[in-house]
Amino acid sequence: MDDDATDNHLRTTTGPHAERQAEHHAGDRARHHAGDRAGDHAVVLGAGMAGLLAARVLAMRFSRVTLIERDELPLGEAVFRPGIPQSRHVHVLWSRGAELIELMLPGVTGKLVAAGAGLFDSPRDFLWLSPADWFGPVSGSRVLLASRELLDTTVRAEVLRNPRVRIRAGAAATGLVAGPDGRTVSGVELRGGERLDARLVVDATGRSSKAPAWLAALGHPAPAVTRYDSHLGYSSRYFEIPDDPGRRWQGMYVQGRPELPRGGVLVPLDGDRWLVTLVGNGEHAPSVRDEEFLPFARSLRSPALYDAIRSAVPLSSPTAFRNTANEWRHYERLERWPAGFLVLGDAACRVNPVYGHGMTAAALAAEALAKEIRTLNPAEIAAASRRIQRRTLATAAVPWQIATSEDMRYPVTEGPAPDRATRILQRYMSRVMAGANTDQAIASRFFGVLSLTRPPGTLLDPVTMVRVLSRRHLPASPHTTAYPAHHGPPVRRGPSAERGARRSA
Repeated sequence: MDDDATDNHLRTTTGPHAERQAEHHAGDRARHHAGDRAGDHAVVLGAGMAGLLAARVLAMRFSRVTLIERDELPLGEAVFRPGIPQSRHVHVLWSRGAELIELMLPGVTGKLVAAGAGLFDSPRDFLWLSPADWFGPVSGSRVLLASRELLDTTVRAEVLRNPRVRIRAGAAATGLVAGPDGRTVSGVELRGGERLDARLVVDATGRSSKAPAWLAALGHPAPAVTRYDSHLGYSSRYFEIPDDPGRRWQGMYVQGRPELPRGGVLVPLDGDRWLVTLVGNGEHAPSVRDEEFLPFARSLRSPALYDAIRSAVPLSSPTAFRNTANEWRHYERLERWPAGFLVLGDAACRVNPVYGHGMTAAALAAEALAKEIRTLNPAEIAAASRRIQRRTLATAAVPWQIATSEDMRYPVTEGPAPDRATRILQRYMSRVMAGANTDQAIASRFFGVLSLTRPPGTLLDPVTMVRVLSRRHLPASPHTTAYPAHHGPPVRRGPSAERGARRSA
């Protein structure tokens, strides 16, 4: 990943903070004179993870990058904002995503950890009941766990340290501005009628993207859309972390099965909190009523999560999230594409967030963008928009394959029926999961693919297939115990237990 030392633009002699302050105070004046500087100006719509990382990458080649964010952004505060409604639910930054973001923003991982984020080994540091069985204490992949608010706030602060990047919060784009030839994008129109000129416009507005309508207004057809919806619902709640000297795990994941599509995730967060997200498909989607949260947790395949939170003090009421469908807008198939426009992240392809790939997928797209523009000037980048759109969108293929093939296991899922190859792969992956529960070699490969660090073909190489198929005697969906063999239930110290302890003393 290039850094500022490789940029082809002159660097300022003032510090990042002074530069941002000067741009802030001169904002209106700069906007009035933006037209004659549009040649090296890029505009990124949306300051979520995809937009922030895109802005960081574009600052390698554009002397000015403006982030347009609809939400107001309290300076330095890690607080909930409407533009990221899923931030109140569990997020996972897999090892590949963490590595790429660290390359783009050196030192950001240390700052996150210092602020309360945690680095863990998954599944070794967790109690994880897969659809097959409990994972043993095997090493799989590193994960970074933190509140989404902390992640966004920290990454945003690091991106804005670059004096070429500035942000306009409380602003929203309402459409694209066409160039004189009608075949290019030359800027965006903002709410209130203001026009912002730019050589390149990037839509990273996520699931609410209006890009199909904006392209239609310029005479482009709407992209074809492929959609799978397993009707997964979330209900999440924060808890105080109770004292338990016997606890040897850091988090927990109890997955469901097609016959019982209910699950739950528990992770530690900054602020000495647990965040618990309950999930269910279709009619099994969890309620957001306070009194129904614990009973739902008790209905899972294992009582482990219920046991963990039954006496914990809630810090919030449950919050719901239902917009979890997989949706690919096939911009890569359009025969015509306007120069000067890109669509990134969830705005182009979104996958069921239960697999935890959203932020890592955003980092992969940013990496692809960086590779494509490495040797190009702003005019060449705009001219290559169609190729760049295809290359960045191609990075979504593996997260899409993982999410859709797993979602297709559930009878309630709406979408194209699985073909024969997918059904064979599903059966094989059930065997992979059963083997990964106890076999360190299979677990390493499985989590390498799940973390998007290794290609899916890793699980189909001869060595892995021999290890997997040699365990064909293992049932893919065995009857599972309440707790894994390496960690029993918590010790409940009631009056009788205390009396017994005194007698033993």
